[in-house]
Amino acid sequence: MRVLDDLSPRGARVLVRVDLNVPMRDGRVSDGTRIERAVPTLAELAAAGAKVIVLSHFGRPRGQVVPELSLTPLAQALAAALGRPVAFADMAAAPDAVAKMTDGDVLLLENVRFDPGEEANGSDFTQALAALGDIYVNDAFSCAHRAHASTTGLAHLLPAAAGRALQAELTALEATLASPRRPVAALVGGAKVSSKLAVLGHLLDKVDQLIIGGGMANTFLFAKGIAIGASLCETDLAETAREIIAKAGKVGCEIVLPVDVVLARELRAGADTATVPVDKVPGDMMILDIGPASVADLTRRLAGCRTLLWNGPLGAFEFPPFDNGTVKVAQAAAAQTRAGELTSVAGGGDTVAALAHAGVANDFTYVSTAGGAFLEWLEGKPLPGIEALES
Repeated sequence: MRVLDDLSPRGARVLVRVDLNVPMRDGRVSDGTRIERAVPTLAELAAAGAKVIVLSHFGRPRGQVVPELSLTPLAQALAAALGRPVAFADMAAAPDAVAKMTDGDVLLLENVRFDPGEEANGSDFTQALAALGDIYVNDAFSCAHRAHASTTGLAHLLPAAAGRALQAELTALEATLASPRRPVAALVGGAKVSSKLAVLGHLLDKVDQLIIGGGMANTFLFAKGIAIGASLCETDLAETAREIIAKAGKVGCEIVLPVDVVLARELRAGADTATVPVDKVPGDMMILDIGPASVADLTRRLAGCRTLLWNGPLGAFEFPPFDNGTVKVAQAAAAQTRAGELTSVAGGGDTVAALAHAGVANDFTYVSTAGGAFLEWLEGKPLPGIEALES
């Protein structure tokens, strides 16, 4: 696919799809990571003399104008991040606002999901957007799993390219599964196996070790005949877990489960805990984290790996002390990354929050802010926003 280097943007009207769907609190941005990721592309295009027209959604207005989901407050936040003024217009005023732009100007348009044609990928809305620009740039990997007007439709009507953030994301993902340094480990955690079945199935023949943590590990332990007490477990998926273990053996992928666990009778911060071997869990206690022997085992395993793909926590990290396993293993992976020994890519769900909690979000090779798109990529599903750029 084409990237910014392949464009001649000076004087052109460039429609740039970014993801400004950021957390807000009391009318202010509480986490500006996605805004910061959009800055390099927008700044580069503006500096090159393009008229930069920014497209984004916010929330789920479902084709209705919902005032509290307006992008108006984000114009100021984007301007502060860019270090240059950012004008704002709704779709009705967009043609006039674009006509008044000069080279290097930046204009943010209203929430594209206020129009039902966005999510429907309707031709009328897509053509109305296309009429505002000469070039289309997609810089929103987190929306690439959506076949919407601003993520796929525009790529078929205008010369299209990937922005810097999207380019960096695809480069990082390719480095983990398409052409990785081996050995490769995937760490997949979270509460339920059912939400990650497709992920596990897709990874089996691509990684050398599949580390399973969180509540998911309980289902695999149960499937192996290990008593897990009162722990969260999807007993109806025990046979599926055994099938995954069997398939892993056939393709040469090692399934890695905890060897010791941290227990409690209730899930709350500061709860009384006990640490036991994984086969010694009392019937009235819950597994809520991996134990120190498991941390040491994973640290040793990662020391022998050259590529790590991380998705999900190893325990109930939101409730200390059940964050210890996730924190310690994440810190070990970060140390190897800093030393140049490990390519580490993480993303999806609670992963970003878990790594930030461990203080290592900036130490991994790449941390994706995408949720659904990251998971669908892990599942091996085609992403419409990417396919549109490739075609």
